[in-house]
Amino acid sequence: MLQEITPYLFFTGKGGVGKTSLACAAALTLSDEGKRVLLISTDPASNLKEVLETDITDNVTPVSGTTNLFAVNIDPEQAAEEYRNRATAPLQGLLPDHEIAKMREELSGACTTEIAAFDEFTRYVTDGKKQPSGNGVAAGSGTDADGGTTKGIRASQDTRASRTEGKAGSTGEEFDEEFDIVIFDTAPTGHTLRLLELPAAWSDYIEHNPDGASCIGPSSALKTNKERYERVVARLRDPQSTTVYLVSRPEPSALKEADRSSAELRELGLNNQRMLINGYFEPLDKQDPFALKMKEMADQALAGMPGSLKELAMQTFPLRPYNLLGLDRLRTVFQPLDGSAIRSAHSEASEEYQSDLPGIDELIRDLTAGMDHGLIMTMGKGGVGKTVMAAAIARKLAQKGYPVHLTTTDPAAHIEDQIGPLDQLPETLTIGRIDPKKEKEDYIERVINSKSGSMSEENLKLLREDLESPCTEEVAVFQAFSKSIHQARRKFVVIDTAPTGHTLLLLDTTGSYHREVLRNASLDPDRMKTPFMYLQDPDFAKLLLVTIPETTPITEAAKLQSDLRRAGIEPWGWIANQSLSATRLSDPLLRQRAVEERPLLDLIARNHTENLYGVPFTTSEHIAIYLSETDRQAVIHDRM
Repeated sequence: MLQEITPYLFFTGKGGVGKTSLACAAALTLSDEGKRVLLISTDPASNLKEVLETDITDNVTPVSGTTNLFAVNIDPEQAAEEYRNRATAPLQGLLPDHEIAKMREELSGACTTEIAAFDEFTRYVTDGKKQPSGNGVAAGSGTDADGGTTKGIRASQDTRASRTEGKAGSTGEEFDEEFDIVIFDTAPTGHTLRLLELPAAWSDYIEHNPDGASCIGPSSALKTNKERYERVVARLRDPQSTTVYLVSRPEPSALKEADRSSAELRELGLNNQRMLINGYFEPLDKQDPFALKMKEMADQALAGMPGSLKELAMQTFPLRPYNLLGLDRLRTVFQPLDGSAIRSAHSEASEEYQSDLPGIDELIRDLTAGMDHGLIMTMGKGGVGKTVMAAAIARKLAQKGYPVHLTTTDPAAHIEDQIGPLDQLPETLTIGRIDPKKEKEDYIERVINSKSGSMSEENLKLLREDLESPCTEEVAVFQAFSKSIHQARRKFVVIDTAPTGHTLLLLDTTGSYHREVLRNASLDPDRMKTPFMYLQDPDFAKLLLVTIPETTPITEAAKLQSDLRRAGIEPWGWIANQSLSATRLSDPLLRQRAVEERPLLDLIARNHTENLYGVPFTTSEHIAIYLSETDRQAVIHDRM
């Protein structure tokens, strides 16, 4: 089991590392031991329904097949909509409709969504301080900060009716249950915690300053209040109450993100942290060179992890031959891997594990059919390989003689690491980078300088922290992004976008700009073509959804596709990256994982796209170079 169990457990880390799986496994194990457990997801891409095989909604729901486990999914977008309703309801009839519409637009960014979700999240953190039992698990009665007793963690939840009435400040606490442990499969961001710590966030400054902070809105829209917020944060900082589990795969990018999250949370006083390495692969076939290379890469990543992470208590969980869906599989997480059972299952199983999807060569052929220019965007959840795919596509196009410009808006991307030495690139390939950090910093300084003469120091602090939101970053990079789109009228422009949530916000920013241009244009709107229009043009823009053949990334990509379609943007195709079923293997564990991929690939082709391409799992240090110089059949032959 986990090394430390406190009343509140948080699992945080980069997308796709297995936070939900480990959170669910911990919750199930603790409930099997007799603890009464509440599992809460605040992840917009939550797949609790698939993992627990129970329809989890925004109401606390008992998990089928258990007696002590309950779960709830806080939908951030829904929470944000209800937050906007509470913020604007008191102004109905007092302000013109267009002013209210403007206010709602100002409260539609990622920062507001984070705050609204955290506002919901605080309802599940009690005011009573629990004392842990011998193994760290809070059970039975405890003592609160005032010396009173609490029988258990009391998690209060608003019912749907009370939340959607739009009454600012209403609590509507109609659900009240006691739990020994509350588990969250994600954690609040440092930006949200810092913002709500500023006194000006709780004053009437925002109500009376329309040019001030835009993402938090009036404090009356929050269900919680300043005093309760402070008590909740104190509970999070209390090592006897809260443990933060940093989850990572044994991969450099995931470990880097874990280190960033760890440092940010430590700065805010959340110091009780533990490290969980998920999906560590130990070959069962010592003669499989691919399997041995996979292990070597994982060992190198762990050896090179940031020093601050090495100082944390750490647990490692093995890569298993199946996806962790369903209670039976979840119960295996804290058990040793049974190599003999895997070998036995492999010997009895069919050898037909390889897929026959078209590869990257066919993708390039189809992208360039009748075209010598255009916009190509790789999109998807963080960690699925969008940067690699963008770099490989750009190199392939340039090798064929097309003029190509490759750029990225991904803050975590290191495009040159994938594309190779600049002096060895094809002459027709250029590289650019939209640096979100620099763009945002410049934007913030311009805004602060313009307001410094009219605001108090306290309110300027609030404004500066407000501007640290992802929303500001999306606005700041938009100008550079739109320039890249226009270049695609005369060459191929390949853009590696940010992880899914940022991508949606980026496109939403583009769409807002499109509407604003049309409203203020002196030209005939029928003769104008804005960046958003270019994205909607299937002959000009080809959007590729990148996923890996696992349930969670596929679910997230499908949600992204649905959101794009609502904006009038139709994705051109999907790429199944890191596909074991597209690779020659002999290791029985890897082969079983490849077998598990097949029905998932069939699902993508059946339900989501007519253009599905498979890219093999490679162990090259420069994956994009390897893919751009090697076709699929050569990759498979190389593994034989």
